[in-house]
Amino acid sequence: MAEAVKKWHFKAEELIDSFTDDDNNRKSLMKTYDQVLVSLRQIIRAIDLHSKRLERESGLTGPQLLVMQLIGTSGETTAGVIAREVSLSQATVTSILDRLEKKGLLERVRSTDDKRKVMVSLTEEGGKALEKAPTLMQESFIKAFNHLEDWEQNLMLSTLQRVADMMNATDLDAAPLLDSTDEKVIEK
Repeated sequence: MAEAVKKWHFKAEELIDSFTDDDNNRKSLMKTYDQVLVSLRQIIRAIDLHSKRLERESGLTGPQLLVMQLIGTSGETTAGVIAREVSLSQATVTSILDRLEKKGLLERVRSTDDKRKVMVSLTEEGGKALEKAPTLMQESFIKAFNHLEDWEQNLMLSTLQRVADMMNATDLDAAPLLDSTDEKVIEK
């Protein structure tokens, strides 16, 4: 692992050297580069720790809790509506629903109005689990984000979109959820 880090830093230094031949400028770039990487790592670590706490305290993953919250607020819905609302593929949502149904937290019943539709609703046990579950990390983030000035919000959005692009992550299936669980994601 240490060798990989050394190789990685050497490659980073080579890249920085290709941009400048001024030693002071190179050190300044490296410092900024490292600060960005540290900040990214802190974000990843905070999300990971919160995800583990959520699962330990509630027995649910972040995506499972997000799906349950949506079902709880809508009362009864379909997998397709859930998929659209949480920005995940219908196959991924179906997989999440399968796990929640096995835990006895929700039930699926064929619609009486349209036999092609399967309606999803929380069981009594699911409602209790939802009430006891800790808040999702993005709830506190959204609260803090909403207190920022519009220009700060737009700057943060464009910067993070650029980072996602730089990491070739723009085409990944992602819900508006800060979670690091290994929920099986099926491509859209």
